[in-house]
Amino acid sequence: MNIEKSLFGTLPNGEKVDLYTITTNNGMIAKVTNYGATLVSLFVSDKNGNQEDIVLGFDNLFSYLGDHPYFGCAVGRFCNRIGQGKFVINGKEFQLTKNEGENTLHGGVKGFHRILWDTYEIKSKDGIGLKFKHTSPDGEEGFPGNLNIEITYLFTNNNEFKIKYQAHTDKTTHVNFTQHTYFNLNGGKKNVLNHYIQINADNYTEVDGSLIPTGKILKVEGTPLDLRKRVNLGKQIEKLGKTGFDHNYIINRDTQNIELAGIIYNPENGIKVETYTTEPAVQIYTGYYINNIKGKNNLIYDKFYGVCMETQHFPDSPNKPGFPSTLLNPGEEFFSETIYKFGIEI
Repeated sequence: MNIEKSLFGTLPNGEKVDLYTITTNNGMIAKVTNYGATLVSLFVSDKNGNQEDIVLGFDNLFSYLGDHPYFGCAVGRFCNRIGQGKFVINGKEFQLTKNEGENTLHGGVKGFHRILWDTYEIKSKDGIGLKFKHTSPDGEEGFPGNLNIEITYLFTNNNEFKIKYQAHTDKTTHVNFTQHTYFNLNGGKKNVLNHYIQINADNYTEVDGSLIPTGKILKVEGTPLDLRKRVNLGKQIEKLGKTGFDHNYIINRDTQNIELAGIIYNPENGIKVETYTTEPAVQIYTGYYINNIKGKNNLIYDKFYGVCMETQHFPDSPNKPGFPSTLLNPGEEFFSETIYKFGIEI
């Protein structure tokens, strides 16, 4: 196991940004930057022993500073959408920064993806990785409370990418964190319509035209959203409609322990990704709005070039009392864990 730190670039204010190259004992290689706690690259072996970089991203810091669809970054304070960019806590309304029409998306303009995190190298008996720390000040993007957040990325010798989120606040607030990696098991060389997908969910949250939940929970059965059995992603998108998937699936679970959320699989090279989480839901997004973006190694990313499995609480939970609560109170600890496990299936 090994970590090497190098200079990734310099922010406009002169701060240096690091890139960490992490190698496990079985040869999995991850590249992570402390800007946005972003997973830049992840190399795993295919069925022929060839290594593929299976996540979308950029070769340089400058591209991450511009507009991009959250490639590989940590997302918060509240991932996904909050309707009308506001919520009420104990009778007081909090107006957030609106950055997607009338709504707040992925924490606002300065979410976790725009932060230079304090970063510490960590090692354990089964893996190696990084711990990211940050305090989001009271009122940032409109959210109440000074929020102390720690995110741990551990890359294990069992071909896993383990993510743990821990947070504390000094005022009652709402939190919802995720990791926004776009998987492309073709190594980014073509779109993901040849991939297969399976999601462990009988139900999903209905949304309106701006992708804000209506509050209704609907069954996937009998609809193109039914991914309970493994299906070809391209064929399923044809049934669903041109924009593809951007849906919040409610994970089937009997306990609050970590459960299987979903699987994506590329039959051409055998690479498979399984997602496990303690979260109640997973957002499946297939990258319809990726449009002619120059990524790593001069590859051009376009529509359907990645699939995200964003583990999360439900979108707009602060305004939907029937959804699992995202409130965090002083004296409480928020904790969540997600595991991406990589393997070969022939």
